[in-house]
Amino acid sequence: MTRRSRGTALRVGGILVVALLAAPGFAKPKPPVGAPTAPREGDPPPAPPAPNPGSDGVNDARLAALLDENWDATMAASPTWATQLGDHRFDDRLDDPSPAARAAWRAREAAWLSRAKAIPALRGEDAVHRDVFVRQLEDALAVDDACDFPEWSFSARGNAFQYAADLGREHPLTRAADADAFVRRYRALPKYLDTTVDDLRAGLAKRLTTNRASVEKVIAMVDAELAAAPEAQALLAITREPHPGLSAADDSRFASELAAEVRGPIRKALQRYREFLKFELLPKARGAGEEGLSALPLGPACYAARARQETTTALTPTEIHQAGLDELEKIHAEMSPLGERLFGVHTRAELFAHLRDDPSLHFDTREAVQAKADDALARARAAIPRFFGRLPKADCVVKPIPDHEAAYQTIAYYWPAAPDGSAPGVYYVNTWEPTSRTRFDAEVLAYHESIPGHHLQIALANEAPGLPAFRRYGSFTAFVEGWALYTERLADEMGLYSGDLDRLGMLGFDSWRASRLVVDTGIHDLGWSRDEAIGFMLENTPLARNNIENEVDRYITWPGQALGYKVGQMELRRMRREAEASLGARFSLPGFHDTVLGGGALPLGVVEARVKAWVASQ
Repeated sequence: MTRRSRGTALRVGGILVVALLAAPGFAKPKPPVGAPTAPREGDPPPAPPAPNPGSDGVNDARLAALLDENWDATMAASPTWATQLGDHRFDDRLDDPSPAARAAWRAREAAWLSRAKAIPALRGEDAVHRDVFVRQLEDALAVDDACDFPEWSFSARGNAFQYAADLGREHPLTRAADADAFVRRYRALPKYLDTTVDDLRAGLAKRLTTNRASVEKVIAMVDAELAAAPEAQALLAITREPHPGLSAADDSRFASELAAEVRGPIRKALQRYREFLKFELLPKARGAGEEGLSALPLGPACYAARARQETTTALTPTEIHQAGLDELEKIHAEMSPLGERLFGVHTRAELFAHLRDDPSLHFDTREAVQAKADDALARARAAIPRFFGRLPKADCVVKPIPDHEAAYQTIAYYWPAAPDGSAPGVYYVNTWEPTSRTRFDAEVLAYHESIPGHHLQIALANEAPGLPAFRRYGSFTAFVEGWALYTERLADEMGLYSGDLDRLGMLGFDSWRASRLVVDTGIHDLGWSRDEAIGFMLENTPLARNNIENEVDRYITWPGQALGYKVGQMELRRMRREAEASLGARFSLPGFHDTVLGGGALPLGVVEARVKAWVASQ
């Protein structure tokens, strides 16, 4: 899974979102555009503004002008994402979640879509740029029309508090002016929190609410922050880090000013947010048996739009559900001989019970979880030159998921590298309650999230020459997550798994992703309850119950996103099989991988066209 802290869904996810991959299809609102943060006396001069990257590699002047306009507006509308991408014009602002801003943004999207469709006679890559741009806009508008997510959808992985807590992850503090900008961002948080409450209250008036479990988890997160000592508050984490670019006096002033905001206006806004969740939203939240979109009037249309957006295919929920069942049957057949050889068990139930309950298969310390991830990443990094022609410049490192979110978070996620090279990609692994974390799937998890999975694909896309920015930094779940899932079996070809136990972990993960197809469609199309979904995954995957519960809650609050993983993997594997059959001895695995990854994240149909063109060129 991938995550980025931006005011829209990627979605990376992975990833992913929103304040953080949370409300799929959340419109990107446009706040007022102003001057960059002014430097303070003694600061080094800021770098000159880079040329607009929106039209990199575009030849047609009409399309170039359109993409430049769109990208510049996107950065202004998503200032926290702009900061991550190295555009520091808006470092003192937050995204604007208000209905007026969302409506204005949707009007701009509709206008851009009309203009893009009106450009005739494009050829080569310009035609691809235009087609991908049109697809993204069509999907976003369709989901916005059908789902209205900002008025009801949030979760423990994407909510107003989580958005605030993540602001410091990629905000540079190399000058005093950077610190001033960050303090101004925090001063805008009370309005952001209050506007989020207004949105959710408007949804309540339309009888649109999220599920009860999500509301309870977010209340617990906010309660923990409100009760935390200053040295443990997530909102003050940035003040506990070293800032070599700041003088001692400026660093002290920054910490003092930020603490004043957190303990004053922000605390009061968080208390208002918490009171609304506890006393207005929770009593009306959807309970058992009503967790899915099928319980909402907008459910069928919303889910159809989400399935199309996340899979980039025309598959129906019924077809996807059956595909998941078929895949599970195949994967279970692969797992049986490994279970017999390793543990002497003969049934799936015995195998899964052994994997869950044998203490020797679980970690005992947080440090052991991290060490296993570090080791797997190091071995993968050494192996990739034999399987890929192009390699990323950006490095990848392992970090534990921050404590304020770990108890409510899935087992891991990836955070992309800073495009300017100032920060590596990060594989965040969940070390909370290490005895609940299993050793046998630690390697496959690392390969999915880091190398050769998310980090390799996303870093290569971000570094790709001659691609407009919306393709370098954009995302299609079926491609991004499909690739990461494809690499879980590729890692076996690369010789990365330590033994049969780790290969069993690989198959366990594959069963998890296949079960997603069944569970996601079950919840949102067939009306399954949360308990039914948990029961299905307990029966068909070896995941621990706590992980399954977090996963099911994720599917409930992020409808359709889980469909992209297995659909993308199946399509990429099919493309490879067909290319191998066509080329025979002329097939090059590095060549195939470079072809798949060379165009950034794309709809699966566009990827297939690229692969067919590569096959023809061989």
